[in-house]
Amino acid sequence: MFEKLLSRLLAPAPEPLAAPDSQLALAALLVRAARADGLYAAEEVERIDRVLMKRHALGPFEAAKLRVEAETLENEAPDTVRFTRALKEATPLEERDALLEALWSVVMADGLRDAQEDRLMRLVANLLGLSDVQNAQARQRAGREA
Repeated sequence: MFEKLLSRLLAPAPEPLAAPDSQLALAALLVRAARADGLYAAEEVERIDRVLMKRHALGPFEAAKLRVEAETLENEAPDTVRFTRALKEATPLEERDALLEALWSVVMADGLRDAQEDRLMRLVANLLGLSDVQNAQARQRAGREA
């Protein structure tokens, strides 16, 4: 089902993604962030749906459907590095801060933070071309929103 998207994401030089594919890629990265600590809490699922509704102007059913598809894609996408780089290519620089903030809001939705989540978020921030300071600011904004 996702072979075409995965092959484009994992190509040596991925091309920018079109809107539907970039939405799915972001949703899968949100799922990956939620699962980073080995738990996939209901609060994280709800937060993913809210992020998708807000970011893509979706209704609750469309957001849930996109998340379910993203859960499958996340299982099949082995490489966070190329996955995130493809998302970087699809996202203008001025929007990447908001993307990182959305990821942090999902990571913190369950009220827990662990070292695996922190490592993943440092890696993702770097791959998105954002600094440690921007990463910390995104985390702080997400914490105020929660």
